[in-house]
Amino acid sequence: MEPVIELDGLEVRFGQRVILNKLSAALTGVSIGLLGPNGAGKSTLINTLLGFHKPASGTARVLGRDIRTHAREVRGLVGYMPESDSFIAPMSGVRFVRMMAELSGLPREQALERAHEAFFYAGLGEVRYRPLGTYSLGMKQAAKLASAIAHGPKLLFLDEPTNGLDPPARTRMIQLIQDIRDRGDLRLILSSHLLRDVEECCDQVLILKDGNIAAFCNLEEERRANLRFLELETRGANNGSFLAAIDRLGCQTATGAQGRIKLILPDGIEVRQLYEIAAGQDVQIRRLSHKRDSLEDIFLKAMEVPNGRL
Repeated sequence: MEPVIELDGLEVRFGQRVILNKLSAALTGVSIGLLGPNGAGKSTLINTLLGFHKPASGTARVLGRDIRTHAREVRGLVGYMPESDSFIAPMSGVRFVRMMAELSGLPREQALERAHEAFFYAGLGEVRYRPLGTYSLGMKQAAKLASAIAHGPKLLFLDEPTNGLDPPARTRMIQLIQDIRDRGDLRLILSSHLLRDVEECCDQVLILKDGNIAAFCNLEEERRANLRFLELETRGANNGSFLAAIDRLGCQTATGAQGRIKLILPDGIEVRQLYEIAAGQDVQIRRLSHKRDSLEDIFLKAMEVPNGRL
């Protein structure tokens, strides 16, 4: 798959302070998570890709367009849901989104049609004529999403899309993002400090720390690999013969208290073979679980690396 974003030695400075330090990576996922603590450079990276900050050195390409030479074209291809509200409060929701779609290049009538469609898609059809200043926080977040997708972009930037939402509103927002991702006609960059949002929505993750790339990985590959990491709770395996038998399969094992066994299945070995061995030795496998929280493990490891570098 062609990279949606290519970072080529991208450096951004505010005065003498380095905010992004010579970032290089090719982001190829359909839905890419941008993670990092506050001040890591996530919003600066997005604003630089949108052309709001000029690189001190290096460059980046968005959908194949260089941000230094084709900034206007890049902005026409992307939708942006900012973290902070940027509404004109007395305007009705649909009028505001129509205006934003016109600013993105759509003719007036088409912009109005797309504004209505985007509001219904975001679940705001019944309130589209109300002033934006009367919207709840959850409605404002959904209106920002509608504004970002109304003009039919090819790439969508979402900056903290669940910020401040209560659990039901967060669930609705995540479902909307997943639906956009699963349609397959629009690629996503989701910036968040919440691991759960990225875990639920993204197939690739870029982790920033102090303006450096601390980690970059494919979450789908990590998830597939984690299916080979198992933890068993057993009864009747105390004599060591069960452990010896699964060792002969080529499994790497480690034992714990009360019949717990951690193991890594080698390629070609299936879980059912463990049950067959257990049945033959009168051992009960009372619980079997796969490794979880892979993104949390990756993030914590990245935060431990000095200067944010792997």
